Amino acid sequence: MNEDLRNIVLGVIAAGIAASLGWFARTYLWRRKLRRKQAFFGLPDNSESLLVVNRDAGGPELTVARNDVFALLELSAIIKDCGAHSQVVTHDAAQQGFGERTEFCVGGPASNRRMAAHMHSLLPGIRVNTDPEPGPDRGAFQIGSERYRMEGGSTEYSILARLTAGQGQEARPVFLFCGQRAITNQAATRYLARHHERLSRKHGASSFVLLLKVVNSQAYGPDVVELVADVTKAAQAPAPAAAPATRGAHRGK
Repeated sequence: MNEDLRNIVLGVIAAGIAASLGWFARTYLWRRKLRRKQAFFGLPDNSESLLVVNRDAGGPELTVARNDVFALLELSAIIKDCGAHSQVVTHDAAQQGFGERTEFCVGGPASNRRMAAHMHSLLPGIRVNTDPEPGPDRGAFQIGSERYRMEGGSTEYSILARLTAGQGQEARPVFLFCGQRAITNQAATRYLARHHERLSRKHGASSFVLLLKVVNSQAYGPDVVELVADVTKAAQAPAPAAAPATRGAHRGK
């Protein structure tokens, strides 16, 4: 009887030790994953971040498009997961430099002055056609010598960028979500939320600029997104003076 009792006690102790080790291992892995996420987004515990919102180009001042609201919700979830805080400001009220707080800037340069300033300063190799008049090049991206035209609801493009403006490892990054339509802004934020671990492994704390293609948004919304190319080098180089070429599926007539 004493032998049986001793075996039971030893079994309970062993199970307790195993459970404790398992809990510590899971906690360690969870914390390491969180720290990597915080480092990628520049969002340590209790840090402050900025959500810069545009306005609906077809509506009154300060009216935010429905899909841009969804984009902000996607980003807010990321910020909350990192244990950080956010402040939402309009594009014409965000007056700060780079590196002090992580910034998430949503919307194209036609409706977001902050985005226009970032692209002019940090991404001179990208030009966005902001002409409000209808035409095949309305909203088109020109990246280096390539032009990417929009086919509304069928094939649309978005720029996803993480930029640090060359201020070193401790500088907070600026994330840009520049789409040809509001739904492509949301598609870019969703792509970042889904693939941030892979992007962190590949790019670390370095700047990157990705061109994304949103496929058949009229049927699939912001969910079907393809990575077209890493355009970091072309985006950060001065725009060429030569006339742009037009490629494959994004060719206009």
